[in-house]
Amino acid sequence: QLKPVESGGGLVQSGGSLRLSCAASGFTFNYYASGWFRQAPGKEREGLSCINLDGGITNYADSVKGRFTISRDNAKNTVYLQMDSLKPEETAVYYCARSRSSFCSTRSYDYWGQGTQVTVSS
Repeated sequence: QLKPVESGGGLVQSGGSLRLSCAASGFTFNYYASGWFRQAPGKEREGLSCINLDGGITNYADSVKGRFTISRDNAKNTVYLQMDSLKPEETAVYYCARSRSSFCSTRSYDYWGQGTQVTVSS
């Protein structure tokens, strides 16, 4: 089954940092926008950030703007999310996904990863 594979989650103290990676296997991110999402227990999935096909355009949810940075390395077929100043309420499963188009404005994703757990302790 073709899915992105997230890694880099774990346990971190409040105010700490993590860098998540999302690697594609059997398909490519290279011509498509990609996004990061999270879902906490009992809450709806939240879109965090998106990056267009060449990394020239990025956008962020207000809740993470200024603290999270999305990037991509098309040579490695990988998308990243650098997360700084993490808060306990950001404990969630973090997912990456590939857009159906080259642009974040489409807001439609096809390939979804299985997620990586991020736990922020207070």
